[in-house]
Amino acid sequence: MKLDEILSSAGSYKNRKRIGRGTGSGHGKTSTRGTKGAGSRSGWKQRIGYEGGQNPILARIPKRGFSNFNFRTEFQVVNVADLEKHFEAGARVDGEALTRVGLIRRADQPLKILGSGGLTKKLTVAAHKFSASAAEKIAKAGGSVERL
Repeated sequence: MKLDEILSSAGSYKNRKRIGRGTGSGHGKTSTRGTKGAGSRSGWKQRIGYEGGQNPILARIPKRGFSNFNFRTEFQVVNVADLEKHFEAGARVDGEALTRVGLIRRADQPLKILGSGGLTKKLTVAAHKFSASAAEKIAKAGGSVERL
């Protein structure tokens, strides 16, 4: 194989459109922006969902029902298997300890412990929520659960 024998497949690389380089280029004068109006000027942006002054689709469709989306609580999740891997027996596991080891990003956000994996070490785990299986595994290993 030689370097000059390596060919890119036809059509895989498209030439860059060079606009504003004279009328002979086919993209001169108005530089593919059309004529006049805000869209032909620099710095113009259109608001997302704007439909040229007509009533936008979001305003046209009826609003019904209720969503809890804006009021949900976003939990940082840690599995029991991760606690087994990162902590020694007898340790206290809370938000600060988990951020120190890199299992969660922020200690001030709500934390939930899930029961995936096994646990053999006795740990004191402090969190906002526990799954039933996680609380059971921590208790079975001789540890304790603290709800914040």
